[in-house]
Amino acid sequence: MTRIERFAEIRRLLPLVAAALLLVAVLLPMWRITLEAPQYPDGMLVELYAYPRLEGDVREIQGLNRYVGFYYPDPVYLEPNYDVHEKAIAVPEWSVGPLPFVAVAAAGVFVALAPTVRKLKLGLACQLVGTITVFAGMFAFIQYRLHQAGHALDPDAPMRGIEPFTPPLLGSYEIANISGVAWFGPGGYLTAAALVLVVVAFVLRDSEATIGDAPALVAEKSDLVRNGSRSTGDDSSDRRDGDSSGRPESVASRNATSDATGSDDESTSQTGSDAPATTENGPQATRGDGGEPR
Repeated sequence: MTRIERFAEIRRLLPLVAAALLLVAVLLPMWRITLEAPQYPDGMLVELYAYPRLEGDVREIQGLNRYVGFYYPDPVYLEPNYDVHEKAIAVPEWSVGPLPFVAVAAAGVFVALAPTVRKLKLGLACQLVGTITVFAGMFAFIQYRLHQAGHALDPDAPMRGIEPFTPPLLGSYEIANISGVAWFGPGGYLTAAALVLVVVAFVLRDSEATIGDAPALVAEKSDLVRNGSRSTGDDSSDRRDGDSSGRPESVASRNATSDATGSDDESTSQTGSDAPATTENGPQATRGDGGEPR
């Protein structure tokens, strides 16, 4: 197999495509939230990147959040593109956000170039674990920081009496007269797509099938599913046609025949042992102790 043909293998190509998706995802918004308030009837949008950067109506939303004492986080190590409030919570992991994406993408390149199947499988397992960690960990960190910020409201904010709250990472919420909806951004969708590709490659890690074999593989899997469903239905029918114990009829018949044959043999043996002995002239008389017939 030539090097080009090896690159066409599904288990090598998909991890490479996933690596490219992850690198592109870093450059796009991972998460976005839309807000509505009486003073902003047309709504507002803010987008969060994997590194300290916000896009959209950042300044307007920042001014709105200050009414309730909710501030954008401080990335600590890098200077963001917005003003950091002195009472904002610290989020140092935001500054190193792109590094996990680059590391997982590097694992995908290693899988594509792996000289042996053993190293390919090892790299693929690392990429799968890494992609799951990046996808789940990133959104888990965001949700935790949202909870932390919502429970660290500034007591000196203009609007008093606001109860601590936790904005959802995905979904809608309301606080005072402000309503918001949070959802994935383009980068989040690309990260999820990369995860799906790595899972497919991991499932096919023992196969040398190329991307050209993909339609045949899909058709084969579909046939297996249909045949499996049909076999299940046939097995159920066989069980219904069997005896009351749930065994197929053929097995029950064989057992019944065997039992009957065993009973006939036993009866024949017993009859043979209990029947009187005979001679050519008829039944032989049974004699007593004196030798006389009884």
